[in-house]
Amino acid sequence: MSRRRRIGATFRAALQAFVRRKTAVFFTFFFPVLLILIFGALVGTRPTGGGLFAREPAFYLPGYLAVVVVFTPLSRVGSTIARHRDGNRFEKLSTTPLRRWEWLLAHTLVNVAIIGLAGLLLFGLVLVVTGAEVVVGPALGALVPLVVVGVALFCGLGAIIGRLAGSQDGVIAASNSVALPVWALSETFVPPSMLPAWFQPVTAFSPLTYFSRGVRAAAAGGDPTGSLLVLAVLAAAFFLVGAVAVPRTE
Repeated sequence: MSRRRRIGATFRAALQAFVRRKTAVFFTFFFPVLLILIFGALVGTRPTGGGLFAREPAFYLPGYLAVVVVFTPLSRVGSTIARHRDGNRFEKLSTTPLRRWEWLLAHTLVNVAIIGLAGLLLFGLVLVVTGAEVVVGPALGALVPLVVVGVALFCGLGAIIGRLAGSQDGVIAASNSVALPVWALSETFVPPSMLPAWFQPVTAFSPLTYFSRGVRAAAAGGDPTGSLLVLAVLAAAFFLVGAVAVPRTE
């Protein structure tokens, strides 16, 4: 079997597994929608006031997209590794030509497809519900590679968590422990100016910060190239480490 067919077969199996898990579908597509309806429609922003939502609605676009870019890959890839390990699936895969990086690439492509659809839905909903204004132009097209490399990065991190965690419950706990602070403190919903002065430089060490900056620049018609390049380098590094972390045998 060729490499392309191996990756394709693994992709189809992973996609079918996702569709069968109704909880995964709910949290990928509908949970972010609830966040937008709550914070975008009910709470709203107060550009002339103070508080957490004191910026223009478009400022919070990276935060809404990051819900699926961060949480879904971490939990899905990590849980899949833990589930395969519990079922001795990696013992069987070790007898096939499928390599670890091919396995992770197939699952990454599934996440890119799923999260791409979810991200498109969220993007449209943010514009309609919150009234966010974006600049329609060539820069807006950078949202696609930003989402792709962001998903690849967190798929790699999810593989690392899946290898280190001892069980599926451990994966979920570890994923949430990593995802929640990263999501909240990477220039998404909380502007750096609202953080303590000593903590503000720390946000530069979060990969999601560059996703946030890139999305914000693309939506404003700016140049997201710098943020995209940094995110791409980090994504490649996390993917390589994650591929090594994928078990072969247990």
